Parts: sequence; C-alpha cells; structure tokens
Amino acid sequence: MHTIQVFQRLDQHRAWVNANLLTAAESLNEEQLLRPFEIGQGSIWKSLLHLYAAESVWLEALLGNESAVTQGDAPGQRPGNQQGENRITGLPDLRQKWSVLGQRWVDYLATLKPESLDEVVFKVSYLGQRFGSRRSDVLLHVSTHSHYTTAQVMNMLRHVGVAKLPDVMLIALAR
Repeated sequence: MHTIQVFQRLDQHRAWVNANLLTAAESLNEEQLLRPFEIGQGSIWKSLLHLYAAESVWLEALLGNESAVTQGDAPGQRPGNQQGENRITGLPDLRQKWSVLGQRWVDYLATLKPESLDEVVFKVSYLGQRFGSRRSDVLLHVSTHSHYTTAQVMNMLRHVGVAKLPDVMLIALAR
C-alpha cells in the first residue's frame, strides 16, 4: 500500500465512523443530544458539527480556499437555530451534508499525487491567523482529529446511556 492509498483508507475509515456515530446519535432524544459535557465541544450535537466542520474547512484549504468557514465552529449552536442556506437543521440534514462532503473527499483523494504531499497549503484560523502546513500533515491531522473527537463522542454516548455503542475501530471496518 502506498502513501495515497493509506490516506484513502483513513478516509474510508473516517466516513464509516461518521455514519456509525450519526446512527447512534439518531437514537437519542433532543435532551440527550444537547446534554452538556465538559469534554469535546460540550455536547454530542456540537461535537458532531465540529467533526463535520473540521473535515469541511480542511478540505477547502487543501483545494486552495484558505479562508473557508462552515457551521460547527460557532459556540452555542443547536439543531435548527442557524441562519442561512447552508445551515444544518438536525441529524438528517447533517447526514446528507456529510455524505456530500464525503464524496468530495473521495474525489479529492482520487486525484492526489504523491509529489503534492510536500506542498504547503494555507489555512486562516478563526482568529484570523494564516498558517501554512504540508499537505501530508493536513491529511494526517484530519484523520487524527477525527479519532480524537470520536473518542470524546463515544464517551458522551456512554454517559447518555447508549447500550450498544457504535463500532469505530479501523480493525472492525477491516473485518
């Protein structure tokens, strides 16, 4: 397996985990979904939005849009209270948008060339600071950020009483 294939496999894993987390979250009522936690982004809903937002803005950076902003990074977001045409209104809407984003990732990774992995891509932070990172480091960051945030969501799901936690380990996907 060469480097690009590793990134593609990590992307398959991330998309599978996202779908599994959404399925688990769909079994929750609004109180459970919005229950405050002192980990992650503060609730299951906010953490799922954050996962989506991170994947979205980093893909945009990889594609050259260094100033992309999307729902999921603003504090206090609840299902249905955002403004604008790109607002995410609840879990079904998040699933649909994540599916579209997932295909964009597949398309991007299908065109990625090994020689571009050392190129520097730029991203402007929510504080307005511009940073440059190697493309390969951004790809690794998206994957490790997903794993880190997934662990937080799994802990929250445990605490709201989900009896059968979703599979999230790569080896479970491989099997």
